[in-house]
Amino acid sequence: MRILLTGGTVVSMDPAVGDLERGDVLIEDGVIAEVAAAIEAPDAEVIDATDRIVMPGFVDTHRHTWQTAFRGIGADWTFPEWAVAMHRTLKPHYRPEDVYLGTLIGRLEALHSGVTTMLDWFHCAQGPEHADAGVAALRDAPGRSVFCHGAGWGTTGPVDAEIRRVRSALPGDGLVTMAFGLRGAEDTSMDTVAEELKLAAELGLRTSLHVETEGVRRPVADLHEHGLLRDTTTFVHVNGIGDDELRMLADAGASVSISPDVELKMGFGWPMTGRMLAAGLRPTLSIDDVPSVGGDMFSTMRTTYVVQRGLDGGLNSRDLLEFATVDGAHALGLAARTGSLTPGKDADVILLRTDDLTVFPVTDPAGTIVAAGHPGLVDTVLVAGRVVKRDGVLVDTDLRALRTRLVESRDRVAAAAGVPLDGTWRPRPKTA
Repeated sequence: MRILLTGGTVVSMDPAVGDLERGDVLIEDGVIAEVAAAIEAPDAEVIDATDRIVMPGFVDTHRHTWQTAFRGIGADWTFPEWAVAMHRTLKPHYRPEDVYLGTLIGRLEALHSGVTTMLDWFHCAQGPEHADAGVAALRDAPGRSVFCHGAGWGTTGPVDAEIRRVRSALPGDGLVTMAFGLRGAEDTSMDTVAEELKLAAELGLRTSLHVETEGVRRPVADLHEHGLLRDTTTFVHVNGIGDDELRMLADAGASVSISPDVELKMGFGWPMTGRMLAAGLRPTLSIDDVPSVGGDMFSTMRTTYVVQRGLDGGLNSRDLLEFATVDGAHALGLAARTGSLTPGKDADVILLRTDDLTVFPVTDPAGTIVAAGHPGLVDTVLVAGRVVKRDGVLVDTDLRALRTRLVESRDRVAAAAGVPLDGTWRPRPKTA
C-alpha cells in the first residue's frame, strides 16, 4: 500500500526534514517513506493536498473520555463541584455500555479534530467489565490510543490483579497500548506508590498521576525524597508546585501534561507553562474533560499561548505546535513512532484546509494554526497510513446510530442519579 500526499504546505515538526511551502509525503505500508518537494510514485494512491497544510497529528496526553455523554454540563463548575458530580453522583450509575459509548464517541471526536494519538486516563473502574468496555471502545475507534488504567482511583485496596489482567489483554505495541494511572502521594501512602511503580516497571508500563496543590503541600518533593521520581511518569497539571520541584521533575526526566482551560476555569491556578520551560521541562497538552471544556487541541494551544504571552510575553507559535506533537509523543513513549513527519515513523498525518475563509490567506502556517485554527479545518486524517477521515467526514462510522445511543445512555444515567438535564443542577461539595 502506497499513498502520496501531494502539493501541500508541509509542516514536518522535524528540524532535519524542515518545512516545505509546496511538498509531497510518500507513505508505504503505513510508514512515512519520504518527504520532499516532489516525489514520483506512479503506483501510489494520490491524495491531493493542494490548499492544505500537511502536518503530524496532534497528541493529547490526558483525557477522560468516559464522561463524553455529559458534554457541557460542567461549564460553570469548580473542581470540587466536578468531583462531586462526575465521581460521586453520576459515575456510580455507569454501566459498561455507558463507558463504551462515552469512550468511543469521545475518541472519535478527538480524531475528527485532528488528535491522532491520545492517552485516555480511565478512572471509571466500577469493575473489570467497565475497564474492558473502555478498552473495547478504543479498539473500535481507529486512532492511536493509550489506555491509562487508574484502577485504584477512589479505592484504598490493592490493584495489582486488575492491572495485570488488563495488561495481559494489551501486551503489544499496536494502536491501543496501556499505561498505569497511579494514585499518587496525595491519595495513598508512599509505600503504595513505590509498590505501584515497581509493578509498572515489571509490566513495562509508563505511568501518569494527577498533582495539584495550592502551594502548601510538596508532593513532588516528597516523591523525590523517597526516590520515586521516574522518567516514565507524566505528571498531570502540577499547578502550585515549587520551582525546585519542577527542576526535580526535569532532572528525573519526567514529563508534564497541562490542561489550561480546565486549570484556569476550575480554580487550579495559572498553567505552569513558562515556569516549566524555565526549569528545563517541555510541557505537553491535554483536554482533560469535555463536561467542562471543548475537546479540540486548537483551543488548548490557543489558551496556553495567550495566557503565557499575557504573563511574560514568552512563547511563539512553533513552541505550541511542538507541545502538541513531538513533545506529547515523547511523554507517551511514542516518539519513535509518531509526533513528526519523519521518514521511518508511522504515518499519523492531518491535512488542514488553508482555503477556508477563517484562515485565508495563510501566510505563516504555524502562526495561523495556533492563532486561528479550529476543528473545521481538519479535512483529512491518517493513522498509521490508514485514512480515517476524508473530505471532512469520518469514514466507515455510523455517527447517527452512535449519537442516538449516547443520548439514551446520558438520559438513563442522569435519571438514575436524579440529575436534571435542564441546566438547573449545581453539585454541592461538602464544606469543611
